[in-house]
Amino acid sequence: MAAQEVNMDMVELSEADPKIIDLMKSHDPTGQPWRALEFFPPRTASGVENLKKRLTRMKENSGCMYADITWGAGGTTSDATMDIAITLRNYGHVPNMHLTCTNIIGSKVKEALQTAKENGIRNIVALRGDAPEGQEKWAATEGGFNCGEDLVKFIREEHGDYFGISVAGYPEGHPDKIHAVKNEATMSESEKGRSSLQTNTDGTKTLSVCSDADFSDELDYLKAKVDAGADFIITQMFFDVQVYLDFVTACRAKGIMVPVVPGIMCLNAYGGFCKMTNMCKTRVPADLQKRMDAVQNDKDAVKALGAEFGAEMSEGLLKGGAPGLHYYSLNLEVVVMGILERLGLKKKLESLVLNGKVDEPRVALAI
Repeated sequence: MAAQEVNMDMVELSEADPKIIDLMKSHDPTGQPWRALEFFPPRTASGVENLKKRLTRMKENSGCMYADITWGAGGTTSDATMDIAITLRNYGHVPNMHLTCTNIIGSKVKEALQTAKENGIRNIVALRGDAPEGQEKWAATEGGFNCGEDLVKFIREEHGDYFGISVAGYPEGHPDKIHAVKNEATMSESEKGRSSLQTNTDGTKTLSVCSDADFSDELDYLKAKVDAGADFIITQMFFDVQVYLDFVTACRAKGIMVPVVPGIMCLNAYGGFCKMTNMCKTRVPADLQKRMDAVQNDKDAVKALGAEFGAEMSEGLLKGGAPGLHYYSLNLEVVVMGILERLGLKKKLESLVLNGKVDEPRVALAI
């Protein structure tokens, strides 16, 4: 795939991107915390063009260190991923491009890496990926890879130290390893701390958790990915800061010493919040659930709460030692920019309008 023609308003680039791990290492810890944004490739051409129109503005407003672009659910939007990754770079972002093992053979991964290299893209998120649409369980593609570790190994074998590589971490355990619990009294204290409640279609609740044994196995696998060559970890979404802090402690106890970057989901809609937390079996603090339930019928109020809670969560993570802040933007601006404005991290300090009220920026964090 050839690089796109650079427009007049694009940034001229003559060298490959820096590796994100090097940007992290050189970041001044006494200054403002670094932040990153994550996008996904829309399924329509018009959606892709609409996203592209936001990229420069979001870069300028957020001052983000890097921008993730996902490979697409079920491997369905890989061409758009590459296109957007190149566009991100042309617009001044440092793209962190996802690659997954879903619906892709080894030769296509090799081709994608070569295209990335030809276009100066130097950072890759190596993932197993989700099951393809309509398929209940994930299965390896013939001629492909079995897991994220295989992908990390392949990248290192093919390209040595050229690419910066990040991998996924699951503070509550991978959703495939989270199972229903009949009796809460049988859980350990650590299990209780990462347990979650799912609401069934009949309104009943199911208590679920990744057992201590499975959680330990998950960490062993995470260490294998790091030992294979991953530079840092980006977590799956979570809403309980203590879950992240406990996860980092558990990682260190396993000898996983690379940065563990918290993945922060932006709350944009009540229905989406309920759907994704149920699907991923995510722990939702009772206070957050109560606050979301109270505004569920007011779209603007949900976004205002999303910005408020996101800022509260970010402050807690930074105080707990998080290396930076990685936001799952869902390709939307209002909530993530509202979070950064509350933290004093939004570059352009024009006020946002949330819930019908002007949202004044906070002072910058002294962390």
